Amino acid sequence: MILPIFTLSNQGITGGSQIPLIKSRRSRSNSYRLLKAFALLRLHANSEEGYNNKAMEMKLKHYNNVTIALLALGITATVQAANVPEGTVLADKQELVRGNGNEPASLDPHKVESDVEFNILNDMFDGLVAVKPDGSIEPRLAESWDNKDNTVWTFHLRPGITWSDGSAITAQDVVWSWQRLVTPTTASPYASYPGNMHIVNAADIALGKKAPDTLGVKALNDTTVEVTLTQPNSAFLAMLAHPSMVPLDKVLIGQFGDKWVKPEHFVSSGAYTLSQWVVNERIVAERNPRYWDNAKTVVNKVTYLPIRSEASDVNRYKAGEVDIVYTLPINQFSQLKKTLGDQVDVKPQLATYYYEFNTTKPPFNDARVRRALNMALDKDIIADKVLGQGQSPAWVISQPDIGGVKLHGPDYASWPRDKRMAEAKKLLAEAGFNDAHPLSFNLLYNTSESHQRIAIAAASMWKKNLGVEAKLQNQEWKTMLDAMHTGNFDVVRYAWIADYDDASTFLNTFRTGDSENTAKYSNPDYDEALRDAAKTQDVAQRARDYQKAEDLLARDVPAIPVYHYVRTHLVKPWVGGFAPDRLGNFSTKDIYIKKH
Repeated sequence: MILPIFTLSNQGITGGSQIPLIKSRRSRSNSYRLLKAFALLRLHANSEEGYNNKAMEMKLKHYNNVTIALLALGITATVQAANVPEGTVLADKQELVRGNGNEPASLDPHKVESDVEFNILNDMFDGLVAVKPDGSIEPRLAESWDNKDNTVWTFHLRPGITWSDGSAITAQDVVWSWQRLVTPTTASPYASYPGNMHIVNAADIALGKKAPDTLGVKALNDTTVEVTLTQPNSAFLAMLAHPSMVPLDKVLIGQFGDKWVKPEHFVSSGAYTLSQWVVNERIVAERNPRYWDNAKTVVNKVTYLPIRSEASDVNRYKAGEVDIVYTLPINQFSQLKKTLGDQVDVKPQLATYYYEFNTTKPPFNDARVRRALNMALDKDIIADKVLGQGQSPAWVISQPDIGGVKLHGPDYASWPRDKRMAEAKKLLAEAGFNDAHPLSFNLLYNTSESHQRIAIAAASMWKKNLGVEAKLQNQEWKTMLDAMHTGNFDVVRYAWIADYDDASTFLNTFRTGDSENTAKYSNPDYDEALRDAAKTQDVAQRARDYQKAEDLLARDVPAIPVYHYVRTHLVKPWVGGFAPDRLGNFSTKDIYIKKH
């Protein structure tokens, strides 16, 4: 890639000759060395300490290629970290430790599906765009974009963007990465996602019906990506911000295969890059000096701890080993709120906790059984008594208020409890289950104190209300995910955190053939409702289509919505810039450590 270098004139910066700036893979170009040498001379000249090559080299490591080029030309600026309030005194040591709940299944964005992994990947990779907390779209690797008829989108990459090893990020990387995502042999949990975005041929490629190179995305040149949709999609830009859509390094993955995620091979495009991974102990990421927006990053190192036990996470927080706790134990919430006050951070989150059925396996291939178990669950008690952190009982899979539309649960959600229980017993009896022939099944959840408490409560309610026997099983996170995707379960605890602010992010996971549809639910009327919702630009019509989809889910119940989330954290007083969005996401690059 060629980056225009500028010259200085009385009028300011003007265009000059073109000098190759980006190094070739694993080796620096002579021109880059020359620019670096000039940059070092500029730093020495401006230093009050005089000539200190080692110190200046260390300082230069924190600059990206564009900054080095500007330094070489004598163009300097005072760098102030973004969103650090004026007068804030920063700590000398800018390092953060985050609890992360579980050991990630992978750090390959195409191989993962939960916040356990996305928490880390959001720090290490940039997509073309991102969604700001206020819902607006901001440019990331793409500097700008335009579209024709909302079906042909053209993205223009930032000049000079590189991977963390200094090699160029190109439009071809974007094309190859998206093709890899939808290719069936990749076996990505998000293989259906580009199809849900309505990218041309994406759905057929994920189903193995067309070749990956027919995907509706192409590189017009090294810095321009064109994406073609089958129809307008009002959520397209927001969906584009998802971690599965980040570009990956084609050359690196071609060289190392699945081992590219090892620290010695790993390259990133985000504010941080992987430096250490000790399985079941810690993942360490360090600041990426070649990140295009590195000048606004403050924290130099972030450590993610896979602490499965919420109680252990809190104990390590109290011991000063953790700065941000992943989530709070249910049974400690009130006490922590009383003793730690403002350190307890509670925020609404677009997320739903549910119990998913294996609809291909008797007796859960009978909608009457599934609907009976939904009716017989006392969700208010779970939300208010078992949890009691601000969660709300759920009767829709998505959210009551999302993306500008309001959705409501089924009629039976508002029935008196006695009427609902009577109907549940009637449905079970019609399906062949009674006191003489009770329903019995395995209820699977991943290892966690909170999941265990909720499962115990649910099993007790089903036993008391219906005489149903739910046998509790727990597995480690990776093992449970494998069980879900191979259909080796009866009923499994799961949750969906919105990928973007629209009901389709929840509802698409129950679309026929969707790669996240581990319930194996299929209903043509449901699929049609989602297609209709995606086509319309009218919010009121989209609300009607989504409501139709929710009504079908309430009738067929491939999953029992249990509660809608809040996100709870413990956050040290010296952690500044902590501001999760409605999806529960926060980025380390937005955080700074105050002197303490």
